[in-house]
Amino acid sequence: MSHKAMALKRGIPSLPIGDSRHAVVGDQVITAGAGGRAHAVAARIVARQEFAGYWEYVLDGAIFTTPAHPHWGGAALIGPGGDLLGVGSLQVAHPLAGGRILPLNMVVPIELLPPLDDLLSGRVVRPPRPWLGVYAQEIDNAVIVAGFAGEGPARRAGLHEGDVIMAVAGSEVTTLADFYRSVWALGDAGVEAPLTLNREGDIFDVTIKTWDRRKFLKKPRLH
Repeated sequence: MSHKAMALKRGIPSLPIGDSRHAVVGDQVITAGAGGRAHAVAARIVARQEFAGYWEYVLDGAIFTTPAHPHWGGAALIGPGGDLLGVGSLQVAHPLAGGRILPLNMVVPIELLPPLDDLLSGRVVRPPRPWLGVYAQEIDNAVIVAGFAGEGPARRAGLHEGDVIMAVAGSEVTTLADFYRSVWALGDAGVEAPLTLNREGDIFDVTIKTWDRRKFLKKPRLH
């Protein structure tokens, strides 16, 4: 049953699913959080660009909007035609001249999400990517270990906070996106990831057995 049919069965109106690939910088949009019109904000798209997060996350064409919605998590990005273009994910700070900061919403394009039927059922729609359980930062063209996700594979392999990740399988990495994509290119979850590290001037190699991130997380309760 399609998401629209399911919504109609429950008596709930739904937005048509759009295609954010046609949305461009400058387009007028609406960011709508839970709570009806009173929680909707008239906004515009100010950027379409790559976004890399410290938690092993990359979007090729994230959507950035302003003004920022104060309740951005899960907010709907609605295009001029009333269609759903994306789902709010983060609020990020964009630096301006004079030390000022412009808050923006980062939105995940809707076409990147699995079909709603798969989300509701919990079905896996693609092989899991290899996951290290490492939090990293990009500083001066270097990827630095900033922390760990619990007792994940990176911590178990002996990585330390402050380690500089120089290469993956012999290929140099200088950005977060380079690092994540190099690990993902090794294969599916469970593949071994050979890293070259710099720890206070000591350069050495370590191999990490990657995990499936989804098995590390708490499972949702599906009815």
